[in-house]
Amino acid sequence: MRLKFKDNVYSGRLITFCGLDGSGKTTMINLLEKYLLSKSYKCVIVKQPSADIRNNPLFRASVDQPYSDKINYRAVSMLCVADKLQHSTKVIEPLMKDGCIVISDRYFYSSLANLEAYGFQNEKWIYEISEQIVKPDAAFFLRVNPQTAIERVRKRENERNRFISKDIQEKLAKVYFNIATANNGTLVDCENRIDDSFDMVRQIIDGVIF
Repeated sequence: MRLKFKDNVYSGRLITFCGLDGSGKTTMINLLEKYLLSKSYKCVIVKQPSADIRNNPLFRASVDQPYSDKINYRAVSMLCVADKLQHSTKVIEPLMKDGCIVISDRYFYSSLANLEAYGFQNEKWIYEISEQIVKPDAAFFLRVNPQTAIERVRKRENERNRFISKDIQEKLAKVYFNIATANNGTLVDCENRIDDSFDMVRQIIDGVIF
């Protein structure tokens, strides 16, 4: 599960957040942006996969419906990985070259996590592509009980009736833990107080940037 990324050779920095929907990514990202702006740093928030992929019929069917033999989930992963390759090289890297601190809502790790959660292990192609993706300066993996994450998502006005596979969420939680451990990521407990969770993020960021 160890990914080989290319080194960051730019003046900017890349901070990534991965985890289940409802794990607290948006909250942590917004707090980090506020913190960095208070220090007069130039930062940009980006999101993966892109809106084009999120609106793709195949992608939507894969996340909005129960598991189906009619969907090739490897193909869905390839679609998302291609999007992340394009986004990372043509959006994120130019921003970093310009000196920005880029905060990414999800990153390449998420594609590997979903691939594994759907039962595709030892897929050599995804590890080969990761070599073309820049390595984050700090990679955060937010941990929360899958049931808690689902309940949080259900509280969102536009996602009350959204289909969510608890089985997949439980598998994703385990895979994210393994990916974080294998790739020197920082695991952040987001089950309890927001301030406590962000304190851990802030301490890591202080060591990476300041």
